[in-house]
Amino acid sequence: MGTTAPPTEVAAQWPCTPLSARRARRQLAALLDEWGLGALADSALLVLSELIANAVRHARTTEGMSRDIGTVFVRDGDGVRIEVHDTRADRRPALTDPRPLDETGRGLHLVDALTEGKWGVNSRTGPGKAVWAHVTPGS
Repeated sequence: MGTTAPPTEVAAQWPCTPLSARRARRQLAALLDEWGLGALADSALLVLSELIANAVRHARTTEGMSRDIGTVFVRDGDGVRIEVHDTRADRRPALTDPRPLDETGRGLHLVDALTEGKWGVNSRTGPGKAVWAHVTPGS
């Protein structure tokens, strides 16, 4: 019997809670190892953490109830495309200029630096958005 090649795209749904970031990081780390892209783990896992943190923070309803968020990991040549979908918040993330004592507003700067600017936002069918980032060797 032959071996089955690992999938080149994996999608998952997660509860919109901070705990989901740890679970999603574990899934991505295992995929990067399967894909022979373990050298990207540090950058890719930090990018994923930042994108999920933003989704968790901004994807809550006005009643305080949360919605699920989704992740899609795509092997793209020698890199990985990381997508985080939220089904609630349509507001698009943007780089801000936080003041020195601000406690938030720096996450997308990390994503921007770790991906050399290769990130963006796509609309979804229905409410919400998909924020994506592309991590490659050397980025």
